[in-house]
Amino acid sequence: MTDPQGAPERNEATPLTVILLAAAALAWTAAMLWSARATITGRADAEMEVTSTAYALPGAVTADLVAGAAVALLALTLIGRLRALGPTVRFAVATGAGLLTGLVSAIPMVTINTSGTIYAVLGGTVAAAATIGGAVAGFRIPQVVAATGAAALAVFLIGFVLNLFQSPILTAFGAGDTESSVNAAQWFSYSQAALSGLAAGLLAYAIVRRARFRNTDGADLRWPMYALAGAGPGLLVMIGEVLTRTAGSQILELAGKVSELEQSVQQTLSTSRLNNAMIVLFVGAITTIIAVGRTLSSPDDEDEDGLAEDATTASSTAPESSTASESGAAPESSAAPADDDSPADGTSPDAVAGSASSGPLAAPSSPVSAADASAEADASADTSASAPADISDSSDTSETSGVEPTPAGKRA
Repeated sequence: MTDPQGAPERNEATPLTVILLAAAALAWTAAMLWSARATITGRADAEMEVTSTAYALPGAVTADLVAGAAVALLALTLIGRLRALGPTVRFAVATGAGLLTGLVSAIPMVTINTSGTIYAVLGGTVAAAATIGGAVAGFRIPQVVAATGAAALAVFLIGFVLNLFQSPILTAFGAGDTESSVNAAQWFSYSQAALSGLAAGLLAYAIVRRARFRNTDGADLRWPMYALAGAGPGLLVMIGEVLTRTAGSQILELAGKVSELEQSVQQTLSTSRLNNAMIVLFVGAITTIIAVGRTLSSPDDEDEDGLAEDATTASSTAPESSTASESGAAPESSAAPADDDSPADGTSPDAVAGSASSGPLAAPSSPVSAADASAEADASADTSASAPADISDSSDTSETSGVEPTPAGKRA
C-alpha cells in the first residue's frame, strides 16, 4: 500500500503559474518597501518619520504576507518535482522559505536607522508577516494558495489604480464641503473594496478551475475550497491588520502621541482597513460560490443524461440480441421439416403406430378423421380408462390410417 506521506503530490500548481506569482509578489513587495523607505527617509523631523512609518506599515505587512506565501509555494513546487514531501517536511520547507523572504524584506527597513527601535520593530513585523505567509503555503491546497496570492495582487493593483484617479472619483461621489467630502470618501472606500472583492472572486475561480482541467485524474475541489480561494485576499488583509495592531503596536502608539488628530486618524484608518478587508472577504467568497454554482448541473439534467445513456446502451445492444435470437431459432426451423417428412423416409409402421398411440393427437401426416381424433383425446385424458379401451382406440386409429395394428404384447 502506498504511503500517503511519500505519495506524489496531487493537484499541484503548475510551475509556470507559481513562478509568475512569485515574481509578481516579489516585485510588488519590493515596490512597497522601496516606497516606504523613500517616504520615511524623506521627512525632515522625527515626528513625520514616525507618522510616515505608521502609514507605510499595513501595506508592507500585507505585501510580505503574499510574497512569503508565493516564495514558499515556489520552493515546494520545485522540490516536489524532484521528490515527494511528507506533511512535516512540507511545512518546514514552506516556513523556512517564508522566513528567508521575511529576513530579506526586513533589511531595507532596519537599515533606515540602526540606532532606534522603531525600525527594528518595523523590520520584525515585516519578517513575521512573510513567515506566516510561508506557513500558510504549507497546507496541501496549492491551487487555493496560488489563487489567493494572485487574487490578492489583483486587489492591490485595483486599489493602486483607483487611488490614482481618486480626485475625479470623489468629485463624482459629490465631494464638496467637509461633510460631503467625508461621505464621498466613505463611498469611495466601500466601492473600492466591493470592486476588489469581485475581481478577487472571479480571478480565484478562474485559476482553481484551470488547475482542475490540468489535473491528470480530472479531480476537482469542493465548493468550500473555491470559496476559500475567493475569500483569501480578504483574509490576508485581515491577518495583516492583526499583525499591524499587535507586532507593530509600538509604531502606532508613537504615531498617536504626535497629536490627538494623528491618533484619531490612525484609529479611523485602522477601522477602515478592517471594514474593507471584511467586504473583500465576503464579496470574493460569494462571487466564487456563484461562479461555481453556474457550472453545476441540476438533478433533472442528470436524470435526463442518465436516461439518454440508457437509451443509447439499449439501442446498441438491441441488434446483438436480435441477431442472437435469429441464430438460435434457425436450427429449430430447419429441423421441423425433417420430423414432418420422417414417415415418408421409410420409417417402420410400428414406430408410426407407437407415436400415434402415445399422444392425444396423431401425427400431422396421418389422415385421421375428426371423430376419431376427439375420441382418442378423450381416451387419453380419462385416467380411469382401462387398457383394452386404449388398445381398441389405437386399433381404430391404425385402421383408419391404413396401418396394420400392432399387437398389445408387442407394444408392452
